[in-house]
Amino acid sequence: MSEYVKVAVDAMGGDNAPREVVKGAVEAVNESDKVKVYLVGLKEAVEKELSAYTYPKAQIEVVPASEIIETAEPPVIAIRKKKDSSIVKALNLVKDGTCDAYVSAGSTGATLVGGQVIVGRIKGVERPPLAPLIPTATGCSLLIDCGANVDARPSHLVQFAKMGSIYMENVMGIKSPKVGIVNIGAEEEKGNALVKETFPLLKNCPDINFIGSVEARDIPAGAADVIVCEAFVGNVILKTYEGVGATLISKVKEGMMTSFRSKIGALLVKPALKQTLKAFDLEQYGGAPMLGLKGLVVKTHGSSKSIEIKNSILQCITFTEQQISEKIRQMLASE
Repeated sequence: MSEYVKVAVDAMGGDNAPREVVKGAVEAVNESDKVKVYLVGLKEAVEKELSAYTYPKAQIEVVPASEIIETAEPPVIAIRKKKDSSIVKALNLVKDGTCDAYVSAGSTGATLVGGQVIVGRIKGVERPPLAPLIPTATGCSLLIDCGANVDARPSHLVQFAKMGSIYMENVMGIKSPKVGIVNIGAEEEKGNALVKETFPLLKNCPDINFIGSVEARDIPAGAADVIVCEAFVGNVILKTYEGVGATLISKVKEGMMTSFRSKIGALLVKPALKQTLKAFDLEQYGGAPMLGLKGLVVKTHGSSKSIEIKNSILQCITFTEQQISEKIRQMLASE
């Protein structure tokens, strides 16, 4: 293939780096001939992991980086001082146009700071949000914001709704996606000051399909396609999702092993149950894109295994092909 979607991957980021990161990159290029991965990190360590796999050599390139930004480091200082870190070098590949996208399971703070400082915001974007896809009974919803802006203003949330709608329509193929704002009740007069101020702005916004307030309990049922909130609320929702999902799966498995009869039943329902539980596996959706930047920045969980790395890389293909950043730029230019 002559033209690839080029993705810079922080090979040293995350709890399982570089092993799972490299494995995920290999799985991505073995699954798709549309993507080329630039693995940025300690050259010897990355090449050692790569040597264990068979893959199309033209689709993976190792970019040496001598430093690593650790999760506990102050993000601004680390980005400024560690110029040869895997995060900074990978982000610079997006900034200079070598790559279309960046993926990391490393420091969230460094990725958020670096995304804005190095890659840069699209003109008119007030605050770029992190927006992961979360599983629901009807498919998936975009949770925006889940970690970038804990002190957002009403105008920020309106932009989140617009950018989230563009993403869901063009990447996920949902026509006129339903937008809801997270609230403690369905009534318009309920909520804190931020929600009360934002609600009428969303209600009168012609660019989105606003359906009103969405309570947290209605999110798993698929009440809205775009779930709008500031980052503190979004992060609590996301972490609760992860915790309840893991606990539920654990208790189901435990219950199936309590007696001989339950074990027999477990064998019978295992295929159907496995398929059902897979639909609520967050790993299959990849990482959280940071919307509103000049290039695509994707942050995955620090504990990511190869499947999430792979899916994070593959989601960059659709994002790039659908020109999401350009569509956001056009939307802001028309205001």
